[in-house]
Amino acid sequence: MTRAIGRSLELYYIDGRPDGMLTAELFNWTGHVLMTPRTQIAEALARPEASYAGVYLLIGEQEGEPRAYVGEGEDISARIRSHDVRKEWWTSAVLITAAANKLNKAHVRYLEARLIAEARAIGRVPLDNGTNPTLAALSEADVAKMEAFLENLFIVLPAVRVDMFIRRARPTAAKTQPDAAPAVETSTDAPEAKRFVLENRRHDIHATAVLRDGEFIVEAGSTARGSWAGLAHHNYVGLYSELIRSGVLAPQGNHCVFTESYAFSSPSAAATVVFGRAASGPQSWRLEGSEMTYKEWEAARIEDTFEDLLGASE
Repeated sequence: MTRAIGRSLELYYIDGRPDGMLTAELFNWTGHVLMTPRTQIAEALARPEASYAGVYLLIGEQEGEPRAYVGEGEDISARIRSHDVRKEWWTSAVLITAAANKLNKAHVRYLEARLIAEARAIGRVPLDNGTNPTLAALSEADVAKMEAFLENLFIVLPAVRVDMFIRRARPTAAKTQPDAAPAVETSTDAPEAKRFVLENRRHDIHATAVLRDGEFIVEAGSTARGSWAGLAHHNYVGLYSELIRSGVLAPQGNHCVFTESYAFSSPSAAATVVFGRAASGPQSWRLEGSEMTYKEWEAARIEDTFEDLLGASE
């Protein structure tokens, strides 16, 4: 098993305000990301990198739902000026360029097409783009460069509050059959995934989840409440609606079914979506095959970890 390698990201708040313009760069990456609220778009477009070739995102809301637009241009500032006049819904913009203006027209057309395809495949935020552009014809070497550029970009974007390209759907783990051959051992220190269960018989809800690699993943086939029943302004109303809209939650009779496994940010986020109302994940989820709550299991796990550390230091 290959060990994950950390990355170093530098954020620079241009005017010293956390809600103002900021830039983001990764060490040893030529890409440059500028995030700006619409209220500062004039200042952003006056910056040198705004006249470079690149791609850009316009982000906002329309009729209460998130919305985004992906565009490209050999001079980003000229393209955004036209959209600033014609599109009223967006509230922030992200300008994506490369140092020394190294991207060309074919590069940015390729990046635009890939970003649109990725956003639509994930389905978290509807796009204002009317078409699906075809990939620009690039050499094999240039395709590899642009795919590497995108890999780094997808690391940077969440740091500037853009999460529309985060894939939370996870492949469904294959069930081990009784007569199946034992799995090949790939790592001696990889922790075993723990499975948890959440039930509400009144609403025909039965969900299972696994904690794997730090992600709390509700498994495909789990059932959830058929409609949101909690407070209209709850933090997770948007997430529940997003999962319905993207097809992760599919209506089936009086409830919904997870069509694919989905990684939540916390057990509480998962429990709230499954129940369709506010819920405490640590208290609601129980370790499969026992009455131990997630909270109790977590406390025991922390205690065991500290005991191991103390034992190793003696």
